[in-house]
Amino acid sequence: MKRVKGVLAVFFFMALVSFVGPARVSAHCDTMVGPVVIEAQAALEQGDVTPLLKWVNPTGEEEIKTAFRQALSVRASGGEARELADKYFFETLVRVHRAGEGAPYTGLKSGEKIDRAVVMADKALVDGNIDGLVKALTNAVAKGIQQRFQHAHEARQHAGDSVDAGREYVAAYVAFAHYVEGLHGMVQSCGGHQGAAGHAAH
Repeated sequence: MKRVKGVLAVFFFMALVSFVGPARVSAHCDTMVGPVVIEAQAALEQGDVTPLLKWVNPTGEEEIKTAFRQALSVRASGGEARELADKYFFETLVRVHRAGEGAPYTGLKSGEKIDRAVVMADKALVDGNIDGLVKALTNAVAKGIQQRFQHAHEARQHAGDSVDAGREYVAAYVAFAHYVEGLHGMVQSCGGHQGAAGHAAH
C-alpha cells in the first residue's frame, strides 16, 4: 500500500509540474465541475445539507447551514431566482471550503482548464478503478525522464567543444538532475504527508 501511495505521489507531482507547469497548478474545487459544486447540486435537489459539511471546517458549518436554508427558500420560486440562489450557495460553499484550506477565493470558474490528470483522478474515485490514471501518468513520468536524459546525454558529448556548448550541457544536466531529485523527494516524503498533499491538490 505504501508503495502504491509513493508511486501515485510521483504521478501527481509529474501531472502538476510536467503537464501544466508550476504557474498553472491550481485548485479545481472552485470550478462548476469540481466535486464541491457537484455534491452541492445534489444536496440542493435533495434538501439535505449534511453531506456538504465535510467540505468545511467546524467553524464554517453554521454559515453553510444558513446559506443552504436561504438558497432552498429562494430557489423554490423557480426560474431565474432558482439559478441565482444556486449560484449564491455554490459561491458561499466554495469560499468557506477554500478558507478552511488557507487558500483565497477568486470566484467560481467554468472548469475548462482543469488538468486532465485531476479529472481522471476524480473519475477513478467514482469508478473505483485507477488503472487508466496509473497508465496515463506512468507514461508521462517515463517520457519526462527520457526527454531530459536524452537532452543531457547528447549535450554531454559536446560539452568540451566550446564554452557555449559546455554551458548548454550544464543547463541540461541541472534540469535532468533536479527533475529526478524532485521525483525521489516526493517518493521519500509521501509516507507521512498524505493529508497535506491532498489539500494542496485541491
